[in-house]
Amino acid sequence: QVQLVESGGGLVQAGGSLRLSCAASGITFSSYTMAWFRQAPGKEREFVANIYRDGVSTNYADSVKGRSTIFRDNAKNTVYLQMNSLKPDDTAVYYCAAGGPGSFYGKGRADFASWGQGTQVTVSP
Repeated sequence: QVQLVESGGGLVQAGGSLRLSCAASGITFSSYTMAWFRQAPGKEREFVANIYRDGVSTNYADSVKGRSTIFRDNAKNTVYLQMNSLKPDDTAVYYCAAGGPGSFYGKGRADFASWGQGTQVTVSP
């Protein structure tokens, strides 16, 4: 059974940083594309970033590009999202997702089969 468990969320002031983690189990982690999505109150869940199984190829949403870095440690079955220069607009529940190799080329919810429960990120002005 696939399990994705996020951690690292919290309350931070604008301009601050957070590192989110997602620990995976029940999958051959190194074979999966991993992604982060987020959902703000009253809004659709949106793509934030993804990383191919090689740990090198990445995609970012324009809204976080240059401020966030996704990376993975295949030995620890964990994917991370380092977020810097946070803004109040970054406030959302952040979800980790896992998909097959082809998921790297998609940025929609349907491209990823497995999801975590989410971790809340709140950025105060």
